[in-house]
Amino acid sequence: MPTRKTLEELLARVKAAQRELEQEFDRLLEEKRNEFQYQIRRGRVIFARQVRRLQKQQRTGIWAYIRRAPLATVFSAPIIYGMIVPLALLDLTITLYQHICFRIYKIPLVRRRDYLHIDRHYLPYLNLIEKINCVYCGYGNGLIEYAREVIGRTEKYWCPIKHARRTLDPHRHVEKFFDYGDARAWKNDLSKIRQDWKE
Repeated sequence: MPTRKTLEELLARVKAAQRELEQEFDRLLEEKRNEFQYQIRRGRVIFARQVRRLQKQQRTGIWAYIRRAPLATVFSAPIIYGMIVPLALLDLTITLYQHICFRIYKIPLVRRRDYLHIDRHYLPYLNLIEKINCVYCGYGNGLIEYAREVIGRTEKYWCPIKHARRTLDPHRHVEKFFDYGDARAWKNDLSKIRQDWKE
């Protein structure tokens, strides 16, 4: 059975590898910006004129897109888009929740804009329906990431105890949680963990 020190060393190596991976993603993203000739100005994606023209030629017309869509896809669209109501409600309530409660408990606020990136509608090769789909998916997935971070910080403040069995994809704060059954750490270090918001 690995010791606490061994786990901390492994965790440090994983974090270093994660930083290296993020740097590599940033480098690859920069390469793609150069390859596809776009820049981001004031949050807007701007393609070079000739690239934009070539990409527009790849766009499928709306009527052709609808004609090719399977009937099941067309009939399921209202169910899919109906989810915008609970998503918007989640967005409103999770934002209000953190702005009220996090200020009371001195938990750092989660910046919503760090999680919601809606930019695929700038792609010239997408038709209007595809752009709407991409906005919807970008919003929904970004919102879930944002909500997960808010709830993760809440759990870190109120109940920073690991589960007896590891979950499939735990949020990033779990690594600092107390081991399941470690009553001494809970009693002695709870106030310390509640104040530790360093990345």
